[in-house]
Amino acid sequence: MKSNILLPTDFSDNAWSAAVYGLKLFAEEECTFYFLHATKMKVSVMSNLSNKLLNMMKENDMKELADLKEMATHTNANANHDFEVILSSEDLHEAIEIVVKKYAIDFVIMGTKGTTKAKEIFFGSNTVNIIKKMKLCPILVVPDEFDYVEPKQFAFPTDFNRFYGEELRPLKRLTDLHNSKIRIVHISNEDHLTSAQDYNLAMLKAYLEDHPHTFHWMLDYTKKSKQINEFIEELDINMLVMINYKHSFIESIIKEPIIKKIGFHPTIPFLVVPCSN
Repeated sequence: MKSNILLPTDFSDNAWSAAVYGLKLFAEEECTFYFLHATKMKVSVMSNLSNKLLNMMKENDMKELADLKEMATHTNANANHDFEVILSSEDLHEAIEIVVKKYAIDFVIMGTKGTTKAKEIFFGSNTVNIIKKMKLCPILVVPDEFDYVEPKQFAFPTDFNRFYGEELRPLKRLTDLHNSKIRIVHISNEDHLTSAQDYNLAMLKAYLEDHPHTFHWMLDYTKKSKQINEFIEELDINMLVMINYKHSFIESIIKEPIIKKIGFHPTIPFLVVPCSN
């Protein structure tokens, strides 16, 4: 089955780094990669001069997209991969939604930050906005200047308070692609599960029965963000996977003030899957 991968770009080094990660992640898959550059311009009164300027900017953007496509083609040299470019006059979130629907996108892959790389920022504002609003497909966020490592170990934090079904398809798909293991981590200050949690745990085991997985319990002794980072380091995790739903851990992170986000800088690619309900 051919995959359709969307690569939003602001032509920054970080956007290119995320694109390269995507090319390597899907090296064995037949894919079409779509480079998307979105630039919404609001012009109330359009003079001949502003029209000319606008057309010049569009031409420059299209040239940069064409150069990006050529660079990807030569860098990648993968017969399984095709490349397309899209220039949108919508804002980034709207442009991504349009493209995801039109081209049946399977994954959006983007960098943590764009041209602004302030160290204190958890994710760039565009990335946070996309994570908050995207309900159509998974988003894979790649840390700045991350060197590709084949994802052999996935971490999936869960509190077992929800039943997961279709939401885990992207995780299963990637683990199949790379013959990987799933490390399910439960962080709690309780030493037992409720009956509802027990049921969800049993269903999760059943749903993942054909995929190598293990369960790990961690006491909730400090910030969850710190514990997840420790878990990533201890088990040599290559990709973090979270389901984004109301009151989820990822939602709590992206709602925190920036100063509180410093404790959670993803050091590995981070797959955010929207909840189906």
